[in-house]
Amino acid sequence: MELYGLKQGGTTRQRPFYIRRGAFFILEKKKRKIKMTENRRHVSLETELAQAGNRSDEDNTKSISAPLYFSTAFRHDELNSELGPCDYSRVATPTRTILEDVLAKLEHGVQAFALSSGMAAIQLVFSQFKTGDLIITSNDLYGGSFRFFDQLTSHYGIRFELWDGHDDAALRKLCAEKPKALWIETPSNPTMKVIDIHKAAETVHEFGAQLIVDNTFYTPLLQQPLVEGADIVVHSATKFLGGHNDLLAGAVMVREQKLADELAENFITTGTNLAPFDCWLLLRSLKTLPLRLRQQEANAQGLVKVLAASAQVEKVLYPGHGGMISFYINPAIDVEQFLLKLQVISFAESLGGVESLITVPALRTHAEMPETQRLALGITPNLLRLSVGVEALTDLSEDLKQALAE
Repeated sequence: MELYGLKQGGTTRQRPFYIRRGAFFILEKKKRKIKMTENRRHVSLETELAQAGNRSDEDNTKSISAPLYFSTAFRHDELNSELGPCDYSRVATPTRTILEDVLAKLEHGVQAFALSSGMAAIQLVFSQFKTGDLIITSNDLYGGSFRFFDQLTSHYGIRFELWDGHDDAALRKLCAEKPKALWIETPSNPTMKVIDIHKAAETVHEFGAQLIVDNTFYTPLLQQPLVEGADIVVHSATKFLGGHNDLLAGAVMVREQKLADELAENFITTGTNLAPFDCWLLLRSLKTLPLRLRQQEANAQGLVKVLAASAQVEKVLYPGHGGMISFYINPAIDVEQFLLKLQVISFAESLGGVESLITVPALRTHAEMPETQRLALGITPNLLRLSVGVEALTDLSEDLKQALAE
């Protein structure tokens, strides 16, 4: 089998600073968390996000907005003293710690990692695997994920097999080959395929494998894979979590501490962490995620009706929730002319932001995928992917109607 052009088919020494940091840093986080949440009743995710960073500086200024710390180094009290919560910014910064606490709560994980991009997040997850390991992936994924998996095969000898996301018997047959993990996107990019996370988790756990879920499209407000049984959740936080098309970030959330500790060592060693200012930007953006997503979903559901009613649209792909739509435009229509006629919606690759964006996956996000593989998945030149923003629904509707008009 070929996957994006690829043929399928020692011990780590813990650094002293990591060992010293370990228990003390976790203890400090627990102390701080107890202090911050003492006598506080359980609150919803919306409230957690609105309050993100508030009460994080109770010992100093008592600021409502989380402070932004740019420092890369932190003073020690004496030569033989225990390291504090922060000693070097690659290891930890106060701003990133606040953000990671919030991210972990969002997905009900024991620990979260804030990284420099969504691809850095994927790379962190794959740092646990080695040459010869087998990974099963759903067959419809973001093109960049496939491209990275190609490199893992050609450079490191990690093997990959594809699964359609629905056939449990086929998954069990693949699991008989002793894979290390199953990697899925649900809904998938760009055909919006939905996979049963709970069922997939039960199957792969039966064979001792992990379930890893890319939750970028739905966010923790619509879907919580760790609660459904997944072991790791990945986000391109550039997208809905950041939400303003001005921030590059990634996030990894983990269900069990043993696995989190393993990833933490690689995270600290490689330095793919998110910079303090970007942490602060993402923390600020998360506060409005429920409001943004609510408007994006309402707009998307309205646009689905507009597109379904158009004679120029062959088929609409929408999973029922969220702000992402894919649709097949009439092949007789010049796609480039359609894109040029749009006045509100922008032709651009990203997604999840407040501005509505549209792209052609076959020519952009999945351009490097072999044509036969693209066509088999339904990623044809007339398939368009629309990321719905928070603009007025009437303006978005009229924009699509005029661009589709003869």
